[in-house]
Amino acid sequence: MNFKIILKTLFILALLALLVVMGMNNKGKVELDLPQILPKPLRQPAALMYFGFFGVGFLAGTIMMAGGGGGKKGGGKSKE
Repeated sequence: MNFKIILKTLFILALLALLVVMGMNNKGKVELDLPQILPKPLRQPAALMYFGFFGVGFLAGTIMMAGGGGGKKGGGKSKE
């Protein structure tokens, strides 16, 4: 198995563990105010906000790192 994949997996697991600790210790409600997007402020428990922000960031990173792969890679035989 590739060492890079193992390192990335351990990093994601550490982030998820941090998310669990934050969720367990921050039970109060927080307010998210985005007047251009939300008609009224969103008031949710802090743990849900952390989870939502992590999820959005994770998806954005996954999309950014996904390979486009449209072109041909490698040195195949060329037609003459």
